[in-house]
Amino acid sequence: MYDCYRPQRAVDHFVRWAKDLDDQSMKGEFYPRVDKSRLFEDGYIAEKSGHSRGSTVDLTLVRLPALPTRPYRPGERLTPCFAPKSERFPDNSVDMGTGYDCFDTLSHTDDPRIQGVQRANRQFLKRTLAEVGFVNLPEEWWHFTHKPELFPDTYFDFPVDRRAVAGR
Repeated sequence: MYDCYRPQRAVDHFVRWAKDLDDQSMKGEFYPRVDKSRLFEDGYIAEKSGHSRGSTVDLTLVRLPALPTRPYRPGERLTPCFAPKSERFPDNSVDMGTGYDCFDTLSHTDDPRIQGVQRANRQFLKRTLAEVGFVNLPEEWWHFTHKPELFPDTYFDFPVDRRAVAGR
């Protein structure tokens, strides 16, 4: 699971980042071929999110038992999110053809350039989640919204306490 419920204040922070065209620090990894000024127009970022309605999740597939992943080390070299899996930031996911949060047309779930095992992985994830009521956002292979949404017009803003998710 990459992302699930996200308070509206977190979405607002993301929107502020996207509108700050001078902040290009993560361009090399997450949007290397997209001008940051197009992130809203191209549908990669929105001012309101299904994540804040509690109906949207970002997730992938992992082989079990899942191996631990290392944290990002600030300042380490960024690799384009569409580079071969062996060159991207290491995580424990199966190969989906791009990394998570890759703002690139290669991330479109049914992009015809994605073939073989990568395409099969995307289609398996999409089909499996569709069977339990989730609809994929076509621009992001990892993004699914449960339908019908319980709160389609509500954007929650309650914070999540780290202790609540850490079990302490």
